[in-house]
Amino acid sequence: MTETLNLKPGQIKGTSGIWEMVIGLEIHAQISSKSKLFSGASASFGSDANSSVSLVDAAMPGMLPVINKFCVEQAVKTGLALNAKINNISVFDRKNYFYADLPQGYQISQFTKPIVGEGEIIIDLDSENQTVVGIERLHLEQDAGKSLHDQHPTKSFIDLNRTGVALMEIVSKPDIRSPQEAGAYVKKIRSILRYIGACDGNMEEGSLRADCNVSVRRPGDEFGTRCEIKNLNSIRFIIQAIQSEAERQVDIIESGGKINQETRLFDTSTGETRSMRSKEDAHDYRYFPDPDLLPLEFSNEWVAEIKETLPELPDSLKKRLIKDFGITPYDASVLVEEKEYTDFYIKAANGVDGKLTANWMITELFGALKKENLTLENSPVSPENLGKLVGLISKGIISGKIAKDVFSEMMISKKSPAEIVREKGLEQVSDDKEILKLIDKVILENQEKVKDYLGGKDKLFGFFVGQVMKLSQGKANPGLVNKLLKENLK
Repeated sequence: MTETLNLKPGQIKGTSGIWEMVIGLEIHAQISSKSKLFSGASASFGSDANSSVSLVDAAMPGMLPVINKFCVEQAVKTGLALNAKINNISVFDRKNYFYADLPQGYQISQFTKPIVGEGEIIIDLDSENQTVVGIERLHLEQDAGKSLHDQHPTKSFIDLNRTGVALMEIVSKPDIRSPQEAGAYVKKIRSILRYIGACDGNMEEGSLRADCNVSVRRPGDEFGTRCEIKNLNSIRFIIQAIQSEAERQVDIIESGGKINQETRLFDTSTGETRSMRSKEDAHDYRYFPDPDLLPLEFSNEWVAEIKETLPELPDSLKKRLIKDFGITPYDASVLVEEKEYTDFYIKAANGVDGKLTANWMITELFGALKKENLTLENSPVSPENLGKLVGLISKGIISGKIAKDVFSEMMISKKSPAEIVREKGLEQVSDDKEILKLIDKVILENQEKVKDYLGGKDKLFGFFVGQVMKLSQGKANPGLVNKLLKENLK
């Protein structure tokens, strides 16, 4: 139903006019901790069902929670990385609801007094546009277990391994206005978490997932009624789910219906959202301070010590790459998405053209790795060899076209570009006399086209360049070919 013509990103053209999306995200990030938030049980992924469950996790009588200091440090570190306010005093609350995979009958979380308050991050939308998304809060909470509904035809199984695993819930303000912005926001949060080591960001394993709150309105109007889409575990599904839900809401409103506040799930097979349950408000959870846990207090000095451990973050690194290597803001934003991208690039661009290196890495290397289903960590092309290839192009030893053939061979053989060029005799011809011989031959064999060119058909120049390059098997220096051709065709 959506027309994209003349629409801004995130706008929907309905039968009665233009609608705008309003989006807020709740990202659940599992802290990279060996043990759980309130017990010493293992928090590792992939253990046998119910093998990593302590008496505390199983809610046995008399078992009391004990806070994991490492998890608190990671929450503070994340708050600092998000330019957010760190609250020296925070309170753990009981969020009461009943489900088979929640042994206590409540979740220990934070509500009125979270560990981290307001902050903001900058996201890159494309090569020219950025936007700022506000962070409402970050709070610590324990995860629930997992219900398995596909193991038996009539029964559901419960795996409590995940129960009590430490989560940071990062809540954005409703500042996001398109599915693409939402995807960029999640990417940026994931990148920051991975840089500081607070979360591995593995969405497939569920260590980072998002709930999306979506509503629609006329541009500039008050916010509409929102629906929450739960547990999305990929950027692609987040973008698809938001678009689908917004279009569903527009259809309902324009048909005279009303949006009910509810929780929905995204069906990846149909590309549509479906109702899960009516959306609870805070009072439905009957929050109250957990009587087994004292308020969490720490000093400004301790926060300062944690701040000293922060690495260089993506925004700072991006500015440095732009300044030191002369690359575009967009290329820099791509290269700082992952710390390993940046490390690879800096090694590859050492002593060679930074812009050309960025182009080869983002376009050619990333494309080839994706095609072969490889990661940068196991790339057949080392950063040093990519830099050497760029050096050969810059020095005019090989052309850009031949460089692509050399690169393809590098992906297969892992050899250095100089070795491949030498073995296959691919050095670029930059000798005036050799190129003039080729030009003379092309002119001699195409006299009619020469007359046409001299008669005003300037577009034929490309034909002559192509013929010379063909005769040289792509080895002739293109810049020199253009120069000498112009002189000789006169």
